[in-house]
Amino acid sequence: MKRIEIKNEKEVLNSLKGGRIVNGRLALVKTEDGGQQIEFIAYNKKNKHTKDRLIVELEHGWLKESPKRLKFFCSVKKALEIPHVQLAMQSDMNMAMAELEIM
Repeated sequence: MKRIEIKNEKEVLNSLKGGRIVNGRLALVKTEDGGQQIEFIAYNKKNKHTKDRLIVELEHGWLKESPKRLKFFCSVKKALEIPHVQLAMQSDMNMAMAELEIM
């Protein structure tokens, strides 16, 4: 019979009891007596989903800031003619750029 040693056993067990799936890896490690044992090591993932900070709400979108990026979003109805779409998008871009200069 093989034994599986679980690192961070309490954390893994709490996650499993909470109904979550624990991702990790299995490794074959040598024991002190020279034998081998299977060991489960849970991945130590950090929460990458941080809330973006809204810089300015635009007429057709927004400008947000994340830890690594500035995000510009503009959405215009397809029913508008191309010159009006260009004008609306350019207007939103100019407002966003002006807000960045103020920061």
